[in-house]
Amino acid sequence: MKHYNNQNIRRQDRLLEETRAEELLKSGEYGILSMVTPEGEGYGIPLNYVWDEALNSIYIHCAPEGKKLKCIAQNPNVSFTVVGRTKVIPDKFTTNYESVVLACTARTHLPEDERMAALGLILDKYAPEDKSIGLKYAQKSFHRTEILRLDIVSASGKCKRVHT
Repeated sequence: MKHYNNQNIRRQDRLLEETRAEELLKSGEYGILSMVTPEGEGYGIPLNYVWDEALNSIYIHCAPEGKKLKCIAQNPNVSFTVVGRTKVIPDKFTTNYESVVLACTARTHLPEDERMAALGLILDKYAPEDKSIGLKYAQKSFHRTEILRLDIVSASGKCKRVHT
């Protein structure tokens, strides 16, 4: 993955290997998009996504208006976090986890062909058996669908693995 760098992770004993970070980005069910509101408050929201490995970007679909688009219009610098496997270990007072944190620049108002291609990637990930039906639905609702592209500026990953 381009821009993967764990050098600034404080706990160097908890680094997530780049190959596992890539697997997590490919297979993660959802991620948390974190932004700053126009009023200066933090705002995070869980969203389905797809990672376009070739572009090293994340695609997210949403309505063509709303709070996240206002946040991005004010400040396109966002963070996107995907959390993988977790398990609380009560008797050790800790949690096993893995996560990838991406610093990104959000882009809106993408060309129509890129937006439709992104919807195809989303269908490949979440509904591969129903892709043809999904593409017909996407074409019908295309006028009320926005696609965000998060261009990854930097990425890092952490994990904790305590054996039980």
